[in-house]
Amino acid sequence: MKKVLGIVFLTFWTLTILFAQAGPAPGGVISGIILEMNHMQPVEYANIVLYSQSSYEQVTGTISDKNGFFRLENIRPGNYLLEVKFIGFYAKTIENIRMRPGSGTLDLGQIYIKPAVLEMNGVQVTGEKPLIEYQIDKKVINVSNQITSMSGTAVDVLENIPSVEVDIEGNVSLRGSGSFTLLIDGRPSILDPSDALQTIPASTIENIEIITNPSARFDPDGVSGIINIISKRSKIEGVSGIVNMKGDLIGGYGTDFLVSYRNHHYNVFVGGDIHKRQMPGTSKSESYTSPNDTIFYLNSRGDSDFSHASGSIRGGLEYFLTQSDLLRFEARYGSRGMERGTDLRYEQWTNPGTFYNFYNSISNSERGNTYYSLSLDYRRRFARKGHELSGQLIFDERSGDEESTSELTDSSGTIGSGRRTTEDGPVKRYRYKVDYVLPLGEDNRFEAGLQGRTGHIVDNSRLYEYDPQSGQYEFQDEYSYSTDYRRTINSLYAIYSANPGRFGIQTGLRGEYTYRNIELLNDGGTFSIDCWDIFPTLHMSYQYDNERQLMASYTRRIQRPRGWYLEPFLTWSDAYNARQGNPDLQPEYIDSYETGYQRSIGKSLVTLEAYYRVTHNKIEHVQSVYGQNIFLHTTANVGNDYAFGTEMMLSLNPLKWWNVNLITNLYDYRVEGELNGKDFSRKSFSWNSRLNNTLKFGKSTRIQFNMNYRSPSVSSQGSREGYFTADAAVRRDFLDRKLSAILQLRDIFGTAARERTSEGEGFYSHSRFIRQSRVLSFTLSFNINNYKNERNNQRENGGDEYEDEEM
Repeated sequence: MKKVLGIVFLTFWTLTILFAQAGPAPGGVISGIILEMNHMQPVEYANIVLYSQSSYEQVTGTISDKNGFFRLENIRPGNYLLEVKFIGFYAKTIENIRMRPGSGTLDLGQIYIKPAVLEMNGVQVTGEKPLIEYQIDKKVINVSNQITSMSGTAVDVLENIPSVEVDIEGNVSLRGSGSFTLLIDGRPSILDPSDALQTIPASTIENIEIITNPSARFDPDGVSGIINIISKRSKIEGVSGIVNMKGDLIGGYGTDFLVSYRNHHYNVFVGGDIHKRQMPGTSKSESYTSPNDTIFYLNSRGDSDFSHASGSIRGGLEYFLTQSDLLRFEARYGSRGMERGTDLRYEQWTNPGTFYNFYNSISNSERGNTYYSLSLDYRRRFARKGHELSGQLIFDERSGDEESTSELTDSSGTIGSGRRTTEDGPVKRYRYKVDYVLPLGEDNRFEAGLQGRTGHIVDNSRLYEYDPQSGQYEFQDEYSYSTDYRRTINSLYAIYSANPGRFGIQTGLRGEYTYRNIELLNDGGTFSIDCWDIFPTLHMSYQYDNERQLMASYTRRIQRPRGWYLEPFLTWSDAYNARQGNPDLQPEYIDSYETGYQRSIGKSLVTLEAYYRVTHNKIEHVQSVYGQNIFLHTTANVGNDYAFGTEMMLSLNPLKWWNVNLITNLYDYRVEGELNGKDFSRKSFSWNSRLNNTLKFGKSTRIQFNMNYRSPSVSSQGSREGYFTADAAVRRDFLDRKLSAILQLRDIFGTAARERTSEGEGFYSHSRFIRQSRVLSFTLSFNINNYKNERNNQRENGGDEYEDEEM
């Protein structure tokens, strides 16, 4: 590790020395940052045009980047007028800009643009960011507009956005695959994606980025791409903050806060959250196994309850070393816990035979951990626009504790049998990266970087069986194991971008070296991988005009097996289900193709995307018969799968106070290969659709109604039924938007259910879970300083020259 850190710092300082002497571009420079006035957020793609003050002839122009920053170069001495325009905002004009001979760079600082306000029949409508923004390489979801989700977590927000599907148990998939990479503020999460998304309150999220075909700059992990959660963060001077409180009628509650202080030299912030979520419901199942000539039937019915609780605190310091240098340190500490309990009544019989039995099964499982993460970022911005050097160091660690108990009792409550399994072990990860961007003229750019990550997991699994004689759980040494898992990945990448005329092209290549070793500490067995992989990327675009754009891309990706997928020993989930890993499992390799078309018609937007994805070495969860009414769950490379689909999104305003977003995804899915020595092929045509309605009344009231349908789908051994849900919410702002109240009703019609069927050689199972519906919740949000400040005598178009950017 010391050698790695030494290489990182040596590379850092060498590149800094090489490029620190880069001089300014020839001629004068005018720069600034475009911010949205109400929320002080950067405005990307704002049009900036510079005119001659005397003749009003256009001199030059540009658009703002993702941080709202713009830069106009080669400006001759003279008097100018600057105009800023963006859809949904009033135009901003700055007059009498004087560029003197030899003045170098003229920094206009922060330039605030105001959302447009329209009056009609007594109803006032304020222009604001749309629910979904489509950018060249990603979709950006503005979470503040998702009022039906504000009392929940990131999972609730993802239910209503394109490309993402969420089942009723909160499992997230991207373009039909549950294998994706989760980033939080651009940093990989220490928790598994599904667990992490359940811990992030929606009220702490500024926006969510969906990147389905990432460039070579990003890790290639994940079948379907990247979900990046961007946290709220104030970018104004002085003290600002926000506090949220929420609760529902089935035992869920939560609160979170974020407070920051910022001046010209530094920005310090601290935030925290705590919340609990309940999901009670009822379940039933029917199954049979036939390990020999006798068929064993098993049916169950009863109640289940799932609860998730978490809390965290985070803080950070951003120090502006110079106008061009930023140093950022962040730390986060948290804990999370999950409990799942079932109380089921079982009915068991055989055919042929006369065996018939009734009994109860009570199962409880708990999983929890504590975690912390430390990160250090540095960014050097050189004189030339877009010329940057940045780096990052991350260390994080989490504990892991899991316990599951399953007991079978007779009608008198006497325990006949029982199993208890425990799993524990720490996870440690180190990451570093150095990224360099070099503009090559006005329209070309070269990027390169070095990245590395190391992980170490120790997993201890223990089994205890209930002894009716002693009434105690006895340790079973022969079914208890320990595993040491180590993995190191080092990467190099390069990207070249060019924009000749209306065309845009970006080519990238990433090389990764992977070393992985799994050691079974009980018997000394080892399983290792030592290999190189190459990941090419290609992105192209053509801009017909300001209203129409065509895009296409290709990426190669990888999905590496999770740790427990590889552990070759048996772990019991309950009395009838056991799991076993597969150490011979190979990574999945994915070829992903996309093309998209966008058309703006006034304030309406139509987008159409088509995608084709091939997954090689497809990893599937596979069931088989382990014993009488006992299922063994494992993983296997079953072959290839193919997904071809189209995604359509229509955003329109039938009335000036009514916005409608219709999102539909149609795709054909096929999986084929070999399972248990036999060839198989299964396919289905699946689709899902979402309709989001937002009605605005005056400045202070909004009503939102969302509907969501998800069609049936198939896997290598089974199928899942479709389902429909509907949610509604009302938001009311008070005290000049300092105070907001949201009333939300989820699953209005009580239609959310999970129904699955699985069958194979010698077995069949069908299960159905219905969660408690019509959940009413209430959220109260208070803004400290209303996320605005007095700007401390700054000019409206001037201000902080040390404006931060997301790294």
